[in-house]
Amino acid sequence: MRADYTTNTKISITESGGWASADADALLFFTTEGEDRGSLPDLPEEIRAELDRLKWAGRFKGSTGEVTVLPAYGRLAAPYVIAAGLGAAPAGRDTLRLAAVQAAREAQRLGLGRLAVLLPEGAFPAEPPRGGTYAAPLAAQGTGGAGAAGGASVKAASVDGVQAEPQSVSGADARTAAGAPSTGSADERPAGAASAAKTVFTVAEGLLLGAYRIATYAREAKPRQELAAAQLFVQRDALNGEALQAAVAAAEAYAVATNYARDLTNLPGNLLLPSDLAKEAEKLAGQFGIACEVLNEQAIVERGMGALAAVGLGSANPPRMITLSYDGDPSSGEVLGLVGKGVTFDTGGISIKPAGGMEEMISDMGGAAVLLGLLIVVGRLKPRINLRIVIPAAENMPSGTAMRPGDVITTLSGRTVEVLNTDAEGRLILADGVTYAIEKGATRLIDIATLTGAVLVSFADVATSAQTNDDAFLASVLQASIQAGEKVWQLPNFPEYREMLRSTVADIKNAAAHKWAGAIMGGSFIEAFIEDKPWIHLDTGGTAWLWGDRGIDPKGGTGAMVRTLAEYICGAGHGA
Repeated sequence: MRADYTTNTKISITESGGWASADADALLFFTTEGEDRGSLPDLPEEIRAELDRLKWAGRFKGSTGEVTVLPAYGRLAAPYVIAAGLGAAPAGRDTLRLAAVQAAREAQRLGLGRLAVLLPEGAFPAEPPRGGTYAAPLAAQGTGGAGAAGGASVKAASVDGVQAEPQSVSGADARTAAGAPSTGSADERPAGAASAAKTVFTVAEGLLLGAYRIATYAREAKPRQELAAAQLFVQRDALNGEALQAAVAAAEAYAVATNYARDLTNLPGNLLLPSDLAKEAEKLAGQFGIACEVLNEQAIVERGMGALAAVGLGSANPPRMITLSYDGDPSSGEVLGLVGKGVTFDTGGISIKPAGGMEEMISDMGGAAVLLGLLIVVGRLKPRINLRIVIPAAENMPSGTAMRPGDVITTLSGRTVEVLNTDAEGRLILADGVTYAIEKGATRLIDIATLTGAVLVSFADVATSAQTNDDAFLASVLQASIQAGEKVWQLPNFPEYREMLRSTVADIKNAAAHKWAGAIMGGSFIEAFIEDKPWIHLDTGGTAWLWGDRGIDPKGGTGAMVRTLAEYICGAGHGA
């Protein structure tokens, strides 16, 4: 991880007229399946002919995610040309982002560190994932909802840095009502410039995400080629220096934050203890001038955080409660509380997990990694919003002092919990986390956690699950997920699930007697502590970690939901 939380890749903008003569290791362009290669007159005839031969041979059709690299035969300043496929036209934003990711990976694999990138023309709209519909939750945006705050007056921040005039919003504007800043519409700029800014954002973000490499600790590891520079060539009529540079800055913030969360998630458990997570939060806070509070094990007990204390009992490495406070809109009474699970290693405690695959449990602090990554976006883009980021951090280990099944613990809220399963520890520390966020002024809450293995039963490792008590609130986050290209799907939140968590010896138990609806039960437990405030629960138990590369996500930690939450809070990708 870079100490200054930036990227090693320099991204610049220039006019497309000089693309073919650029001084680079490779020229990169994007192509659809049916595109006429004659549309690239700047390329030598030999290269265009070779692309046609590859097409007819079925070796490169321009399909989604497909990449091919051709030698330039000494006819260009750059020794290679890279073609990245967009599939059938018209292509969407997710397809363009994936093409950039795959191109960056291939360039690094071949040792090509400097790219000259010809940006495709036209619009690349963001669309909901195929194979389903977001229509029902998104329809709630027009109905207000429990968390709507009618009549609020906010300033709209545009990604090009130009402040729009204050505007009145109604309860139907769920995004603003949820405490996130509104962003200026791309329609306020000329269509060409607006479309180009979105394309610049998407390609820059994709290149930086694709440049990610997991850290290696091998003594004899060979030096690896980094993506050193990417020069983005834009059509003259779309040039708007301020807007495009702002789009690059936003893309860098999103991608750096995601890659940072990936690095943090990939750290071995012996290199990331709860105290290390707290030190990292303090470093980030110092970098961006954000207030940070860390409570040690004594303070945790003194404050009455019995759930966090109980989870940490079995480890020689004591827990920490981390709080970061950002006040970007002092004139507003709205405060968004973000609570992330920070279990730096999870054995399951006394209810110990099977040995096979337990090494993945270095990722059980994935929620904390997302929120610390998000801090980079907030620190760099400075949105007008008030945040309380709370990260309860602990190790869940078995020992003679560990929490036992059957224990009854008292949480910060005063509610008592009967512990039936010590491997359902994430919801325990989140219970103290959401209560503390409320004490710190949160008026609405989002918690994010690698909470359950049960979410894999429902969605495999494809989608993040969501639960909420406020559909309008969730709808605004779903809109952000569509812009970010991350899959989120809503689970039901019926009161019957809460009834299943009733205990005969405490206020609530941390697991049901049966194994049904496990992902929902985890969220329902957390809801018992949110004091009827608007709330969303995001379970990344399937998406925070992958066993192999897939799409834009690498093997290991993925940083899933960094970009969705960044988009929800900042709206930079939407406004680009």
